[in-house]
Amino acid sequence: MASTAYARGSKPPAGPGERRQPRLAKELSRIEPKKLGIGLVAGCCLALLTYISFARLFAIYSPVFESTSMVMKNAPPASTAVPSMEEAVPVQKKIEVEGGEDLAGGATEPKEPGFPEETKIEEKEEEIPAETKSTQKEETAVTKPGEFFSISFYGGDKTEEAKAKITCDENAVDEGFPYARPSVCELTGDVRVSPKEKTMFFVNPSGAGPLDDNGEKKIRPYARKDTFLLPGVVEVTIKSVASPVSAPACARRHDVPAVVFSTAGYTDNFFHDNTDVMIPLFLSTAHFAGEVQLLITNYKPWWVAKFAPLLKKLSNYEVINFEKEEEVHCFPGGQLGLYRDRDLIIGPHPTRNPRNLTMVDYNRFLRRAFGLPRDAPAVLGEKMAVRPKMLMIERKGTRKLLNLRAVQALCEELGFEVTVAEAGADVRAFAETVNAADVLLAVHGAGLTNQIFLPTGAVLVQIVPWGKMDWMATNFYGQPARDMQLRYVEYYVSEEETTLKDKYSRDHYVFKNPMQIHAGGWPALAEIVMKQDVMVNVTRFKPFLLKALDQLQD
Repeated sequence: MASTAYARGSKPPAGPGERRQPRLAKELSRIEPKKLGIGLVAGCCLALLTYISFARLFAIYSPVFESTSMVMKNAPPASTAVPSMEEAVPVQKKIEVEGGEDLAGGATEPKEPGFPEETKIEEKEEEIPAETKSTQKEETAVTKPGEFFSISFYGGDKTEEAKAKITCDENAVDEGFPYARPSVCELTGDVRVSPKEKTMFFVNPSGAGPLDDNGEKKIRPYARKDTFLLPGVVEVTIKSVASPVSAPACARRHDVPAVVFSTAGYTDNFFHDNTDVMIPLFLSTAHFAGEVQLLITNYKPWWVAKFAPLLKKLSNYEVINFEKEEEVHCFPGGQLGLYRDRDLIIGPHPTRNPRNLTMVDYNRFLRRAFGLPRDAPAVLGEKMAVRPKMLMIERKGTRKLLNLRAVQALCEELGFEVTVAEAGADVRAFAETVNAADVLLAVHGAGLTNQIFLPTGAVLVQIVPWGKMDWMATNFYGQPARDMQLRYVEYYVSEEETTLKDKYSRDHYVFKNPMQIHAGGWPALAEIVMKQDVMVNVTRFKPFLLKALDQLQD
């Protein structure tokens, strides 16, 4: 008979007549009583914890199961029919969002859901065919956003990861317009801003999004893509992290989203203050109705003070100086950069302007922020009951109107009450002066930006210098005036009305082929066209003033 080998230390099976001791009793007999007691206590605790976990899950999902069973119970009988998922899900409340407050001075915009004061929940039951309705009154399982999943944006317990989302608008090219738009990114989910690291950490478990191989996106958040100035704009990085533990801990938590932007670049020029910052900021944040936190890079205290009324109208919270802040701020979402359209123009766009804001909305917003009283100009009718008010903006640098007093006298002779003023640093004070006017007259330049304070329906008169300036005159001030529902008159000076005739001969390309100036780019324009002064021929100019007067009589 072949021998059988057994493992070392083991015994062969018991023989036919030998009583075998049960294995469990045998093993227990080897355990010391003290250790056995500890093991039993641990086992009891584990069983209790398991019971509690199942009880909590049952409490959360029981409405779903009950609603599912009700719907299935009331389904029409069928021999082999299996309820579809649509039949088995609970009926949900329909969320209807109330219209927002008068953000832009009359244009009521729908608000984003997510803030308590903005959302009204109204129950509407799903239509059930008559043959499937039960005579017994049923309780419908109703869910609210976030009820199924306990979500914490700040690293707390959750039964399912929050849905993180990042979208970036990088379509910077605009045919027919030379100034490209910078990238803008919107983040939904757990956003942690660390100004010290110049980073917006984004808890993004999927890792999806328009990010590089390192899970990052770098943006200089100034709303004009200009290769000359962008190197001076602080670069901020969006960094995708897999979980909250990979992001810095929150020092301050906010219940509103963040918008990070820069006041670098060409600010302190009133035209660029509006085109590069304030209008893009309005376009990006007006729909929040003040429930948004602004963080500014390249922070300029004087600039923030200058536009404080507008910033306070857009945000209910103190602006955060990005460079000086040491703490990590956490938000339920955020935006890096600002959306923009063309200069002094806001047009409809599915991404940049999904709420179809207009420059008229921006005008109304300004009037409310500065407390400007006039929404409409004086209507003269066939006979002037009052003298229409004209504001002439005086320039002291380049593009001066050399015979300003003669033009003023002509305007007064035609019936205008004329005020001459230079745009100053006090934005509110000058806004009040402009808003009191029915007609604004100025030579092409940043001063014409003040048309944003005119009452809707007022008249803008632009004196355009020599140098084939029609494209710039139209796109910078003419078309914006029309978009603001202003009446617009433009006057182009002749060769005889510019001081360039004293510097260049009449056979020079400045007069023979002015487009050659433009071929030299901005340096040539700045050196030649922008440094001229003008002296208008009052006889030639008079019909244009009469046209402005006529437009007030409509």
